[in-house]
Amino acid sequence: MSSLQALGLSLKPARVFRRWFGSSHRFLLQFCGFGYITSFGVYQDFYTQHYLTNETSSAISWIGSTSVSLLMFMSLVAGSLHDRGYFYHLLIVGSFLECLSLFMLSLSKPDHYYQIFLSQGLGLGIASGLLYIPSLAVISHHFRQRRTLVMTFAVTGSSLGAIIHPIMLNNLLNGPLGFSNGVRISAGLISLFLLTACLCMRTRLDPPAIPVNYIVAARKCIRDLPFMLMVTGGFLFQIGFYYPLFFFQLDSIKHGISVHFSFYSLVILNGSNCLGRLTSGFIAGFTGVVNLITVTAILCSVLIFAMIGLSSLASVVVLGVIYGYLSGLNVAMSSALMATLTPDVSELGARMGICLFACGIGGLIGTPISGALLTSNYTWWIPCLFSGIVSLAGATAFIIMRHMFLRRRAS
Repeated sequence: MSSLQALGLSLKPARVFRRWFGSSHRFLLQFCGFGYITSFGVYQDFYTQHYLTNETSSAISWIGSTSVSLLMFMSLVAGSLHDRGYFYHLLIVGSFLECLSLFMLSLSKPDHYYQIFLSQGLGLGIASGLLYIPSLAVISHHFRQRRTLVMTFAVTGSSLGAIIHPIMLNNLLNGPLGFSNGVRISAGLISLFLLTACLCMRTRLDPPAIPVNYIVAARKCIRDLPFMLMVTGGFLFQIGFYYPLFFFQLDSIKHGISVHFSFYSLVILNGSNCLGRLTSGFIAGFTGVVNLITVTAILCSVLIFAMIGLSSLASVVVLGVIYGYLSGLNVAMSSALMATLTPDVSELGARMGICLFACGIGGLIGTPISGALLTSNYTWWIPCLFSGIVSLAGATAFIIMRHMFLRRRAS
């Protein structure tokens, strides 16, 4: 018997503190991974105007879209490895690779596209993908009753990262320090946070004796019509979804809005996104997950069309706040929708990997197509129209999915 037990004191508060303390480190992983990748709009603007002036907007967009899609592609691999007990391997390798990629990015020379693509597009994307699933899946090791609350807290790390990183990067890259030193400072901060997470995060449960067979799970998915409609809708929606995140700041600057204010356009969008994620659980309690994600997909598509009218400071604020909030609601409900459409909970990890893989393809091709449609003349209405139409097609698939899901549940 321990001395605490001999004194009649409970060990439960200490366990609760350790669990919530561990959640803060999952928050850091999201902050450093997805939060950094979704701040690519700062790099898109800087590369287009200063650092990769010989490249088209489409070619530059491939850097950001590759990192986003690899985050989702690698989730399929990372999920499988995590189920087999390789949590610490994924955590250490992913953290090391992200730090290495960012420091290598700081060594990239102006107009050397391949150097930036390898470090930021491939390296950062693979590293973030290795960290994404473990940072969320390990929550189930420590929480049962408040799992949704803790997962919401952890995912909010990516939104906070998407607020802080643009402020820091805009001031570093466009300040006296310049690109190389600015990226090194950013990499140093990321390295400190990732090192903290590696030293403090722990698992509690043993891996399952028989991991889920992804091939068998994929065959079941094909016969599940509502799930396949969700995958199709997610693929189409993701093609247009990242257009505002990548081009919002550049669009604002090119329309003659103050450069200083435009630097904070992504902060406005991502701040509203964070608020949307925080309030998503409360709203879904009234509307239902399926209804909420369907409505937000439709409204996000309409707002992408509305970006054609971006021309003033007021329009930047209004579009940034509304689109950011609705996109936050949509992203926050994605995992919940996958769980809702999964009859067998043991297959949830496999189904999430399959869905994220399909969405990754959409994220990969969407912004480069928009960049090609934009051209060097910056004809903004064409990529807005394309992104809005494709996103609306995805929203239509969600509407059909909702109808099929409700009919199946009623039968």
